[in-house]
Amino acid sequence: MRYALRLLGCEVVSLWHKDTTLPALDAVVLPGGFSYGDYLRSGVVASLSPITKEVVAFARSGGRVLGICNGFQILIEAGLIRGSLLANASGRFVSKYVCIKTDKEKTIYRIPVAHGEGRYYMDRETARNTQDQGLIAFRYTNPSGDDLKISDNPNGSIFDIAGVYNEKKNVLGMMPHPERAVGLGTCRDGETLFRSILPI
Repeated sequence: MRYALRLLGCEVVSLWHKDTTLPALDAVVLPGGFSYGDYLRSGVVASLSPITKEVVAFARSGGRVLGICNGFQILIEAGLIRGSLLANASGRFVSKYVCIKTDKEKTIYRIPVAHGEGRYYMDRETARNTQDQGLIAFRYTNPSGDDLKISDNPNGSIFDIAGVYNEKKNVLGMMPHPERAVGLGTCRDGETLFRSILPI
């Protein structure tokens, strides 16, 4: 994540889970990984870290926060984004490129996923309300952006949700890894995606 953000021209400040203060920042990014080994529910232990309390306060004061994969799980466990992240419907870890699209502009990005517990879930009524409020940031799709086949959704998320905002739209959680499509290989869609969601 540091490498990708620096390639995009960002000044990056690394924080430790035991830190108790945030410096002056334009945004906070919680990267993917397996915090505390994911031995309990993914993200639950990290959500109790001292620095997470500061991130929550930053978000509730209007600061921009992006959580990717395990970072998304932490945001949910910290109460910044509603819903749950469950084991993939296949019961297997998924690591591959997928296509996601924005809910409004219908821009399609090709971005990698790598997770075992990425199935975003909420009851259907809440999911419809989330959709009606414009809080769905990204959905899994196919390269043409047409209706999904089951194989296009890598984890079985309700309404094919790949990323979702909080109610103020200053906090975004997503399962795909845009940092893995920045400056490496032939797919650079992560660069465009980051520029659309962060103050770069």
